[in-house]
Amino acid sequence: MILRHTFIPANNQRLAALVGPMEAHLRTIEAATQTTITRRHESFKVEGDKRGAQKAMEVLQALYEMAPRDISPEHVQLMLAGDAPLPEDGDGALRLSTRRSDLRARTPNQSVYLSQIAEHDITFGIGPAGTGKTYLAVACAVDALERNAVQRIVLTRPAVEAGERLGFLPGDLTQKVDPYLRPLYDALYELMGFDRVQKAFERNALEIAPLAFMRGRTLNNAFVILDEAQNTTPEQMKMFLTRIGFGAKAVITGDVSQIDLPKGARSGLLDAKQVLRTVKGIAFTHFDSGDVVRHPLVARIVDAYEVVQAGARAAASPAGTGAALARD
Repeated sequence: MILRHTFIPANNQRLAALVGPMEAHLRTIEAATQTTITRRHESFKVEGDKRGAQKAMEVLQALYEMAPRDISPEHVQLMLAGDAPLPEDGDGALRLSTRRSDLRARTPNQSVYLSQIAEHDITFGIGPAGTGKTYLAVACAVDALERNAVQRIVLTRPAVEAGERLGFLPGDLTQKVDPYLRPLYDALYELMGFDRVQKAFERNALEIAPLAFMRGRTLNNAFVILDEAQNTTPEQMKMFLTRIGFGAKAVITGDVSQIDLPKGARSGLLDAKQVLRTVKGIAFTHFDSGDVVRHPLVARIVDAYEVVQAGARAAASPAGTGAALARD
């Protein structure tokens, strides 16, 4: 399919911002939509399959309307995420009170995720890396803290790499688990700023709570985030979910394709999907490669691994084994 469009009236500043330095933005759009984009002055031609060509042209139009403000490579990649064109203001999208004024859902699944967090006390976000499940959970926590909807944010994660035995690591408890919670810290620093994060820790409005040491606690008026939940055991997941107290909200995030538990151990996240699927008041959001908001290659990497893993599952099934024997 070939689509042509001429931006009228022509504006050199807008065109320069649209194409980016050395036409870098055009190359990013081409790679993400599997199209070829050529231009002559203000006239653009997009060649590719119907879906990709239409998506590329929609993004070009949206970028042109944004210009002449600076357009970063990250913004181009975010606009390419999802199946629908994403205007800058996102009509009807939930907006969160954080340091980032442009924070909003970038894909339909992210929009559903934010709505479910707002409407449910316990929400599961399940999907591959780069889909924003952890970042958006932290953003919702910061928003709730800013609105005084909760009194504190509690961050937790299973320390699978250390076997939940952190005593041999140097430093106090916070320093022992810091490496495991680094993605959460990074999101907090971006959404609140370093100084505010440090002050929040000082007044106990932010807390790190290693999953191994949460037994016996009751978390009231808190926004609790369990990250990397695919590496919990069913017993740990049950223990965590029963810590939720009055006025609390919990978000559990994980990627079931990256389970690091010992061979033969069942993931608490997979177990929870099965056990809790009919429990009212608990929401599940499932992300896929179309929700990836990192480098365009990440989505393709996710898809490539999924194809291989699906083939391995098919080969391991009884039907797959029978088919293999028949071919032999």
